[in-house]
Amino acid sequence: MIALSLAEIAEVVGGQTHDIPDPSVQVTGPVVRDSREAGPGCLFVAFAGERVDGHDFAAAVVEAGAVAVLGTRPVGVPAIVVDDVQSALGALARHVVRRLGATLVALTGSAGKTSTKDLIAQVLRRKAPTVFTPGSLNNEIGLPLTALSATEETRFLVLEMGARGIGHIRYLTGLTPPKVGLVLNVGSAHIGEFGGREQIAQAKGELVEALPSEAEGGTAILNADDPYVRAMASRTKAKVIFFGESGEADVRAENVRLTDTGQPSFRLHTPSGASDVTMRLYGEHHVSNALAAAAVAHELGMSADEIAVALSEAGSLSRWRMEVTERPDGVTVVNDAYNANPESMRAALRALAAIGKGRRTWAVLGKMAELGDEALAEHDAVGRLAVRLNVSKLVAVGGREAAWLQLGAYNEGSWGEESVHVSDAQAAVDLLRSELRPGDVVLVKASRSVGLESVAQALIETGAEGEVSAR
Repeated sequence: MIALSLAEIAEVVGGQTHDIPDPSVQVTGPVVRDSREAGPGCLFVAFAGERVDGHDFAAAVVEAGAVAVLGTRPVGVPAIVVDDVQSALGALARHVVRRLGATLVALTGSAGKTSTKDLIAQVLRRKAPTVFTPGSLNNEIGLPLTALSATEETRFLVLEMGARGIGHIRYLTGLTPPKVGLVLNVGSAHIGEFGGREQIAQAKGELVEALPSEAEGGTAILNADDPYVRAMASRTKAKVIFFGESGEADVRAENVRLTDTGQPSFRLHTPSGASDVTMRLYGEHHVSNALAAAAVAHELGMSADEIAVALSEAGSLSRWRMEVTERPDGVTVVNDAYNANPESMRAALRALAAIGKGRRTWAVLGKMAELGDEALAEHDAVGRLAVRLNVSKLVAVGGREAAWLQLGAYNEGSWGEESVHVSDAQAAVDLLRSELRPGDVVLVKASRSVGLESVAQALIETGAEGEVSAR
């Protein structure tokens, strides 16, 4: 964080100082909410949760070097006391962002936010110091913590914004007002909570409504291939740039293909020129993510050649998102278990088909959460798609939703041992350990609540131990 005295922080958040001998002492380190991350110069934010109360760790964090605690009550060590910690954290983030000379880029969408954010960050940091959301910490707590990690040297601040309802993104843009706003897509993620795609589009479009006008330097970057997103152009006074595979897009891809190992290659076109890209990431869905990142980078002054080189060298910065591990025995494990929705599930299955071309493929799939009334139809459709893509083996893991996956595959023509429903992750591991053969490719994917990353990890560890069926 930029250096601020405790007195300044107290004024910004409307708090009272307690047990602070010298209010001029500065916070020079990060702002943290996990006591294990506390260190010299930091400010510790004490949230009182259902199971853990951060105030209980006040003495420990100060001993570790924290300058003070931001909480809702005195704790016997230097503290700034406020009525609401979340509101105070937001106010502090808003103040710091105003002080920074950085260009703030915000992005949202139903799928691909984290992968695209990682690509944007890897491209922009070739131009200037860049701070970006770690993982998918994109809510009312994670976003201000990311903003507060910026320093005086930061020139680009890339923030992922999530939403579970109308007004969420409006709130986040109020904390950290963006200059560049990117909307990737409007899909089925959280459709059970929103009620429909129209409501999702309404919520995602709050980002472009928050942008400054074109005269003030605001830019909205929109997906030309998604009609819900394209329509958001009418909701902003900012300059509009379209990306996509459409010939009408300002930043577009031509000659898209997948390499023999399932990595996308294409000709990138921007208003400043064209250049070839071959990505290290897996799956054709990353083309759209790359075009979005390219549009941001173009708007911020990078050439087509610079962008293409950066995209070609970019990797995955967030765990459990199409992580590809080659075991010594030749089995390939694709861990995409961080989360799942219908769009990302279809993209992952297509990537599996590409990576596993000419090999035996396994799709280990679980529940896609928060689909509401669409759950049965969407799980059935994914099961059917696995068959249409000629996935060799479908292992549906879990309860009712997994049964729907397996039933969809069965009704599409997957009989015998081509699809199976197992009760839990351990049952899936046991099955795979007995059935995998050298050269097989295994995709593991489900919503985060299912915890299928344990299956991927067990398979990777099994390969390290040299245990695999030789059949």
